[in-house]
Amino acid sequence: MKHVYILVILFIVFLKGLNAQQDPQYTQYMYNQAIINPAYAGSKEYLQITTLYRNQWTGFPGAPKTITISGHGPISNQMGLGVSVISDQHGPVKENNLYTDLSYTIRINDKLNLALGVKSGITMHDIGLATVNVIDDNDPFFSRNINENNVNIGAGAFLYTNNYYVGLSMPNMLESVHLNENGIRLGSDVLHYFVTAGYVFQLAQTTKFRPSFMVKSTLESPVSFDLNANFLFFEKLELGTSYRYQDALSFLINFAVLPNIRLGYAYDYVVSDISYSGPSSHEIFLQFDLNFSSNRKILSPRFF
Repeated sequence: MKHVYILVILFIVFLKGLNAQQDPQYTQYMYNQAIINPAYAGSKEYLQITTLYRNQWTGFPGAPKTITISGHGPISNQMGLGVSVISDQHGPVKENNLYTDLSYTIRINDKLNLALGVKSGITMHDIGLATVNVIDDNDPFFSRNINENNVNIGAGAFLYTNNYYVGLSMPNMLESVHLNENGIRLGSDVLHYFVTAGYVFQLAQTTKFRPSFMVKSTLESPVSFDLNANFLFFEKLELGTSYRYQDALSFLINFAVLPNIRLGYAYDYVVSDISYSGPSSHEIFLQFDLNFSSNRKILSPRFF
């Protein structure tokens, strides 16, 4: 029983690692919704590449760190393709995800579009048990690492115009059982559902207001939601704030370094019980809009 405490801590960390994979914790999700909704892939008329780094709960030992690299764009008038790589680390738990997204868009009218998408990929878990400090160095349980691969399948819908959007998605539809050795079940995926929506209001010639929200739900835990209020000035500088229910208050800023390159930062002030040890999270993204058409211009500018 001498390593029961360590096992409990490791188990909690591992479950948080699983939840991060199926329930991404992104404050700036509104700039890269393909991460949570495959139908978003190809919704813009150009190739968009986004890199993001998140350092969650700064100062908390073993806190989550996430690196995301993704790209999506149209491959025909009605189809879009996306690819994303997500790397998470939570203490001794490392998780690498590789996804592809495929979407099909139905033009309802000149302004309104409905996109349907599917997501497929693989998740690679690496549990570094050998790196955990234990009382008994000869304990065979901690003498090796655990590696496991799982297939993921997801789906989503995205209804949008140039001024508003509504999204519904389930990024992972498989309830995979994890680390099932010798009949011992140590963890399994929980299905997560996402609902997103946003609108762009033209307040003045140089100012736009972009309220949005995201609701995350499972059958086994309370509903979580994000409320966001962003202001865009001169189509270059964006300032905003966000509230994640019973979790964090966030402040966002991003700037168009060049017409097709945007740099953004978000600071989360944690208000949940975890705040006693590390009351902040940091997130930064760099986004590239690449247009390979002959006129080299963004054809239908959107702000989500």
